[in-house]
Amino acid sequence: RDREYLIRWMVVGLFMAAQAVAFDFTGGYINIVNFGFAAFVGLGAYTSAIVCARLGLSPWIGMFVGILPAALVGFLTGILTLRLRGIFAAVMAWFIGLAFWGLATKLVFLTEGPLGLNCPTLLKTSSNLPYFYIIFVMFLITYVVLKRIVRSNMGLAFTAIGQNMEAARTSGINPTRYRIINFTVSCAFAGWLGGFYAHYYGILMPDVMHTAKTIEVLVVVYIGGRASLWGGALIAMPFVFAMEMVRSVFSEYPGLNLIFYGLFLIVIMIYYPGGVAHLYEYLVGRLRKSSSYEKP
Repeated sequence: RDREYLIRWMVVGLFMAAQAVAFDFTGGYINIVNFGFAAFVGLGAYTSAIVCARLGLSPWIGMFVGILPAALVGFLTGILTLRLRGIFAAVMAWFIGLAFWGLATKLVFLTEGPLGLNCPTLLKTSSNLPYFYIIFVMFLITYVVLKRIVRSNMGLAFTAIGQNMEAARTSGINPTRYRIINFTVSCAFAGWLGGFYAHYYGILMPDVMHTAKTIEVLVVVYIGGRASLWGGALIAMPFVFAMEMVRSVFSEYPGLNLIFYGLFLIVIMIYYPGGVAHLYEYLVGRLRKSSSYEKP
């Protein structure tokens, strides 16, 4: 039982790590905080669950079907908001998240609402180990694909836009176009991961789309270090474990974890806004500098 619990915790941690990578792809490189990220995860999850439960499709196919609506809604959100400055995209994504959460709650004939939508699992087994391998592969695919994009010419455009949009525009970069592409790709991966969520747990509740789920991912990314991709992934597992401990110890105080999220963010933003990834780069730089001084 302890072994299964440990593996289950690792599955949840890897799921969080993959979400952190997809979230950081937008938040870290084009400076758009997608407050509706959990809604895109939930949209992919519900789409996959519904087509599998109602149409009899295989969950393996359903996971990829879930990409389509998440990417489409992300694309439309980008067209509507990413031409504007400020926090319009973040706020719009948040409103969309609230809207989808409300729809998942009220459309009982389609989603079963708070009762939960039953959907087929990926595997006919009670063991968590196969799911660990599946989410590990999905995490690797998410990280490798997005890392390759970041290191490409398109990734250079993302970085330029995130650092200074006006300078990027004068360099011949179309900020709106690249921001929409970035946002759409991030939402597509969110939908894919949502499909795994649905077919891992076997039941979907509207809370999967709640803003609190987005805040969890946001905290992981900020602690790990924005614009690194690997920072949030590194922090995800210990963070999930710590939050599970908080929930179990303070089970009589629901919502207390949100206070801890806020405290984490405050401490990080005050004392080291660059996060763990930037701290690592700083320490490596210091070590290299000290080793170069020691050479005759």
